[in-house]
Amino acid sequence: MNRFRFAWLAVALFALSPAFAIGQRAFTPPEGIAFKRVTITSEGTRMVGETFSLLSHGGKKRPTIVMCHGWGGTAAGLRRDAVVFARGGYFVVTFDYRGWGASDARVVLVGPAPKEKQEGAFTAQVREVRGVVDPIDQTTDLLNTVHWVHGEAQCDADKIGLWGSSYSGGHVVYAAARDQRIKATVSQVAAFDSRWVIANEQARQATFAKATQRARGEAGYPKPFARELGNLIGAPIRERMINYAPVEDAGKAPNCAMLFVIAENEELFDNADHGILAHKRARGPKKLIVVEGIQHYGIYREKRAHAQQLALAWYDEHLKP
Repeated sequence: MNRFRFAWLAVALFALSPAFAIGQRAFTPPEGIAFKRVTITSEGTRMVGETFSLLSHGGKKRPTIVMCHGWGGTAAGLRRDAVVFARGGYFVVTFDYRGWGASDARVVLVGPAPKEKQEGAFTAQVREVRGVVDPIDQTTDLLNTVHWVHGEAQCDADKIGLWGSSYSGGHVVYAAARDQRIKATVSQVAAFDSRWVIANEQARQATFAKATQRARGEAGYPKPFARELGNLIGAPIRERMINYAPVEDAGKAPNCAMLFVIAENEELFDNADHGILAHKRARGPKKLIVVEGIQHYGIYREKRAHAQQLALAWYDEHLKP
């Protein structure tokens, strides 16, 4: 079996991408749902988050779910799922990664910094790093969102779960291995290994050549939201993926309950090298569910409601008394 068979990198993740178009539209929460936009700071950069809860809970502490979007998506695409989880009795947080959706982006200097500074502050021309895919940055944003939610009055800090889908399904396992406060994760149709960037000699040379160019100032970051890999929105920062393999982290969170939901007919990567292997390596409470009769995108279409209920049942088992 080929661990690096990532056919999904040559197809559009349009199941995650509608949010890209609707992210800035006004959102009216359903009846009975409290909705709020919030500011989360990650590495000094402002991210936009959204919270969902039941109005009837009146701001009381609740088990909490932090959700993160996949490759090319935004938090707006998670609202349907967030509302379902909120109705299930959870305080739910979604957010846009830095450089995506409504969040600000990291900035880099266009030229040398001026010599004259006032208490470390100066005026300079900068360029934002927007619409690129960097799993290290994205998981940092996820972990900072977990830090942020600990300060929320509605968050029961002893009962925090994470939810991720496709590329972010690996992110939540990566995060759980690095933050023992995370008690449960749900990864659906998840990719757990980005080492395809060095899977063969040609890929290895291309990845390291671009890294060298960037380190020497001979190349910058890709254009925002570039379609470098098929129709995928957002070019990858390949050198940041060399060691990014959440499948290696699955066994490093023995106190976290992990649910792995896979598509029976997954066509974009080999389940044996991703969800099945991650489940095998997990050391805490764990469960592997195969959703029959669907390919990758079926989890967002005909089986979306089913996947929501699978996640709710898992959170109820591990985050509620």
